[in-house]
Amino acid sequence: MPPDCADDRPPPQGRTLFLSDLHLGALSSQADAVLRFLTENPAQTYILVGDILDLWHPMLPHWTAADQAVIDHLRARARMGAKLIYVRGNHDPDPTLIPDHARLPATHVTRLVHHGANGKRYLVVHGDEADSRLIRLHAMTRIGSLIDHGLRRLERIMRRLLRLQPHARGAVDMIILGLNMLRYRGRAHERRMVQLARNEGLDGVICGHFHIAALHEHFGLTYANCGDWVDSMTALDDRGDGVLRRLGGREALATRANDIPGTDPKEITP
Repeated sequence: MPPDCADDRPPPQGRTLFLSDLHLGALSSQADAVLRFLTENPAQTYILVGDILDLWHPMLPHWTAADQAVIDHLRARARMGAKLIYVRGNHDPDPTLIPDHARLPATHVTRLVHHGANGKRYLVVHGDEADSRLIRLHAMTRIGSLIDHGLRRLERIMRRLLRLQPHARGAVDMIILGLNMLRYRGRAHERRMVQLARNEGLDGVICGHFHIAALHEHFGLTYANCGDWVDSMTALDDRGDGVLRRLGGREALATRANDIPGTDPKEITP
């Protein structure tokens, strides 16, 4: 089956797939990997946990055929009866301003509660709520996007010169990853996200934003981070039993001969 075609196999009964931080339209987008993952992991419900689109800069357009193929795949899944829910992230445009070519037949929300069949209830939000007010300023997000764009340009040049494998980390990748880990050292962001769920009497939180995949109960409730499709290449799913599992991973991209992540899922039951 061509990777840009929606999978017509029936997904596991009641399966919900959670993805965040695809950043389609940005230089950091790994849309080819997203598409392969989606093709191999059909679901009945897709919850897009923010930063799906990154269309900030009309002077720096970078919408590719691979980005469009991801949108087309999700549209095709919706035509087959799948449900799409789009949680807006800090990089996402206002739903009314999304250009037609990138628009999805989705329900747009800022947050929701996911009800598992096992009785667990999870707050689903993007995650930028955990950042300081200064970092959350619209201008700061735009500045961050511009810096990232410049670094990714440099990374592409270095990759060509050094002939790196497609999913091997380069020097700029390592710098960006290191800065991100430093920014969120101590996991205070996880505690803040868990507290949001606790304040609403829920059993845990599902988020994205931080580009650090995680699934644990270290702070008394479930903390589940989808990860991202810039570095970690991970997602979460609930196969209809209320148990959250983590799928994919950059290691799968680097080691599998056919370069298809997600077919050997890692299950972590909190």
